[in-house]
Amino acid sequence: MGMILTDEQQAILDGSRGETMAKVMKTLVMFGEAFHAEKMVPVTSRYNHLVTSFGLGVLQPVYDLMQQLIDAGAVSGQKFSADPRPLDPNVPANLLQQLVFKKFMYNKQDFYEGQLQKLGLMDKDAFTCTCYMPEVGNKPEKGEILSWSESSAVVYANSVLGARCNRNSGILDIMGSIVGYVPYFGLLTDEGRKATWIVKIETSKKPEAQLLGSAIGMKVMEDVPYVVGLDKWLGTELDDAAYLKDFGAATASNGAVGLYHIANLTPEAKELGEALIAPGARLYVIDDQELQRIQDGYPVVWKNRDAQPKLCFMGCPHMSLEQLKTWTDRVEASLAEAGRSKVCIPTVFTAAPAVLKEFEKTPYAARLKKTGVITSYICPLMYMNNPLCGKMPVITSSNKLRTYTTARYYTDDEILARITKGGKHA
Repeated sequence: MGMILTDEQQAILDGSRGETMAKVMKTLVMFGEAFHAEKMVPVTSRYNHLVTSFGLGVLQPVYDLMQQLIDAGAVSGQKFSADPRPLDPNVPANLLQQLVFKKFMYNKQDFYEGQLQKLGLMDKDAFTCTCYMPEVGNKPEKGEILSWSESSAVVYANSVLGARCNRNSGILDIMGSIVGYVPYFGLLTDEGRKATWIVKIETSKKPEAQLLGSAIGMKVMEDVPYVVGLDKWLGTELDDAAYLKDFGAATASNGAVGLYHIANLTPEAKELGEALIAPGARLYVIDDQELQRIQDGYPVVWKNRDAQPKLCFMGCPHMSLEQLKTWTDRVEASLAEAGRSKVCIPTVFTAAPAVLKEFEKTPYAARLKKTGVITSYICPLMYMNNPLCGKMPVITSSNKLRTYTTARYYTDDEILARITKGGKHA
């Protein structure tokens, strides 16, 4: 092996902790060497986060691998959360769609969740893509080394929290947690966290988080952007974490951004300023016209472009408690303005189980229920992966969901009008 290992790491590789653990270490070393990592560093976060949360029948190799780890006692040294569940009986689905979900797609869900509990799941409902929400309890500290996957969680941890994590794939996430080490390269390094793009925001109003993230992601791809001018709209304190959550998810899915810096706002940018900008960084200016160009360029893949939407998903990534409250107010006000009592398109707001539990303790929950909006812990993306659901005209304000499925994107304001006003707005 070309990587320099400590005596302990080499011993694990040589089998001191068993054959299975040696294979785990070898996999991580080979992964690191592919990216020219010179060493392994300890994982220092309290909890891990896994992307593979869905019991697809075709993922038998995953279940076999997990069982090998369980049988060998190579369970995670950290407790972990995992991405959202793919099923929720509260989310609208006809009998045929439900049959596909339960019999053909996610027929290993219960079995796989049992494996995850044996491997170290934080609790039986620790399924969300926004594990860093305070209600969930998996929020790393600045500078901590993570072995996470899930693109929207990784970019949030790196950018908003100042933790350090590469965009790991599924299975590698738990391997790093099991062995306690990850290869040192990319976004774990000071050099890898420098920005190679300067993005100047010159919009006349606060830019839509999902559109702005989409524009930056498609331009910089996997590079690190240093965003200037956004603090004009967001201020210099991390008060609007939901905005940064949605913005980051769009950069990570419409491109492959794992870290962004926002001048005068995100922790490393406040600490180091323009010292984070690498020599020769390229410039990208975003104004109103550029955001409109981006939105106008989104493809509509519905069979009938003018079809009446049959479902609306909000919350990809999962919504925060404050977003649920804000949207309750907005939906109520818009319905009152339209002279309606309930939404005219079946609408699902998704959030972490722990967030929904807290939401139910507030008066907002009953108010939202009266509007006809459904709350769920489901993963909208996994729902849309059902080929029968994929044929439905579904609308969303999530650029991540738009990118990975047939769902059609609208801004938050457009979504609000479509679900509450009906007629030409729907």
